[in-house]
Amino acid sequence: MFKTRLISGIVLVLVALLTICTGNIVLFMTLLAVSLIGMQELYKVMKVREDSFTLLEIAGYAGIVGYYLCLLLAPEYQLLELIGALVLLMFVYVFTYPEFHAEQIMAAMFGILYVGVMLSFIFQTRELEGGAYHVWLIFLSSWGCDTCAYCVGMLIGKHKMAPILSPKKSIEGAVGGVVGAALLGAIYAAATGGTVWAYAVICAVGGLISMVGDLAASAIKRNQGIKDYGKLIPGHGGILDRFDSVIFTAPIIYFLCITLI
Repeated sequence: MFKTRLISGIVLVLVALLTICTGNIVLFMTLLAVSLIGMQELYKVMKVREDSFTLLEIAGYAGIVGYYLCLLLAPEYQLLELIGALVLLMFVYVFTYPEFHAEQIMAAMFGILYVGVMLSFIFQTRELEGGAYHVWLIFLSSWGCDTCAYCVGMLIGKHKMAPILSPKKSIEGAVGGVVGAALLGAIYAAATGGTVWAYAVICAVGGLISMVGDLAASAIKRNQGIKDYGKLIPGHGGILDRFDSVIFTAPIIYFLCITLI
């Protein structure tokens, strides 16, 4: 199991390096594909998708494809497109009534925002001035915080942070994760010529938010009685199992980079 997880992790890192370093349309298309796969995983869990494609599910995919096209061609219309996506979902709801329930409509829109829109901020961060360096803060803060939190929690963790939702996570581990992320940010800044204090603050905040993302994904899985969102990535689960913290971190890092750098 460990070997499988390690190999999958290495492949993920290599794919991330290739797509993010290349940027532009390669990163754009990769994130769109990842978003669609992640949405499908969520739609299965939330019963938007059953054994086969549903019209509501297809409308959700159309909504996020439209959003990504706006992102690339007409960024000023992003909000309008999201409103249009909601209208499309409601169109399906009312003209196929009573095939779908209100809860499924809300889950479909949630998938567009939670998976597609939030992941798109990886691309948006990459497109910023200096984005070739800033975009790595997303992964450095989320995955770095997770690793540091795990190590510190294993060594000195005693007080449970969320005993019912995630019994293995401790307050000590959380503090260690945030501090570790800040240190990684500072080291990264020193290595790339960035502003040390700004990178440290960005990674600390990103690390803190990443834990919320991780716990939120766990809460959804517990509510639905599942262990993993999927089996796409051997040893890791599905897209949402691996990117749960990144989903929350990406938009925060984007706006922090605009504000502090």
